[in-house]
Formats: sequence, structure tokens, C-alpha cells
Amino acid sequence: MARYKDSVCRLCRREGLKLFLKGDRCYTEKCAIERRAYAPGQHGQARTKFSEYGTQLREKQKVKRIYGLLEKQFRLTFAEAERRKGVTGENLLNRLESRVDTFVYRCGFANSRNEARQLVMHGHFSVNGHTVNTPSYILRPSDVVEVREKSRKVERIVRALEAVDRRGVPSWVELDKGALKATVKSTPVRAELTLPITEQLIVELYSK
Repeated sequence: MARYKDSVCRLCRREGLKLFLKGDRCYTEKCAIERRAYAPGQHGQARTKFSEYGTQLREKQKVKRIYGLLEKQFRLTFAEAERRKGVTGENLLNRLESRVDTFVYRCGFANSRNEARQLVMHGHFSVNGHTVNTPSYILRPSDVVEVREKSRKVERIVRALEAVDRRGVPSWVELDKGALKATVKSTPVRAELTLPITEQLIVELYSK
């Protein structure tokens, strides 16, 4: 399977904002954006003026990198969002937020989406009592995600839960820290996606 193997801090610098790809490090002064708030590479500090297409492309790349998807995965997700009733841009973000790896990150069982994806693939979580090891599995309201019995002492999960209060838990997530489980209360709310995402630019890009 293809995957990005370079420094993820370069991705944040390329987009010019924190994408929170390295968990705890992103909240410290060691964050690359804090030290070098310009794009990587020889011409990173040069002024760049994007065309309309360039602006749309950068927005798509940013969202892809936030959620850790490759181009084909992202395009398929967009196609599914486009088929559904409602606003395509909001459908896209709802679809991305409903992935089990994103939910695991959102409820505090992992420090980053990349870590959440790895934990899901290694079979540390169950959904409604059944083990799920596919990060793209889509959750629905009332689904219960639980840390499996054999995984309750995994250091990365325990350490992530200790820091969950700093990041906060969205309103559509009901977290039971003691039982190491979380419930999907409702469909993800667009207003609680705090990163600056302009989904309409992505819709316009794919509509060309």
C-alpha cells in the first residue's frame, strides 16, 4: 500500500498552518510551524501568488493531508459525498469525520490521526462488539467504539487518554474514559471542525 514516508512537519509548513499530524509535539515550541513558518525547500520563503485553480488545489491537498488520505481514496470519498442528498462540501467533511480512524482520534484514544489509523489496522478496537481493522469503516449514530480487552493497557492508548482534556471531545461523541469506549451520538457537526477548511473550493475543483 502506498503511503507518505517523509517528514509530516513538511506538510504543515507547505500548507502554512498546523495540521496536528504529530500529536503532542504540535502543542509545544518544537512544532515546525513555530520555528519555520514558511514552505519547505529552496524557494520556501519566496512570495507565492496562487491562481484560482492553485487555490482550489491547495485546499484539496490540505484536507487530504489532515485526514491522511491518498488521491484515489479522497476522490472516491468525494464521489460518495456528491451522490448523497444535501450540500456536497458538508457531506464530504461528514464522511471524513465518520471514518473510524478519525473517530478514534476525536474521542482521544490516539494522539494523531496517523496513530489512530495504525491502532485500528492492528485490531485494537471493536465496533458494536465486532473487531474492525479497516480505517475507512464508516460509523453511524448509536455505534459504539470500544478498546478491546487485550488492548486496554497499550501504552499509546493510555497516554493519549491522559491528554484528551487538552484537545477536547466534540459534541457528537460520548466518551466513557473508565470503560474505554465511545458512542456516536449524532452526525458530525460542521461548526465544530475548528481547522480553517473551505470545502466549497474542493467542490469547485472537482466540478471542472
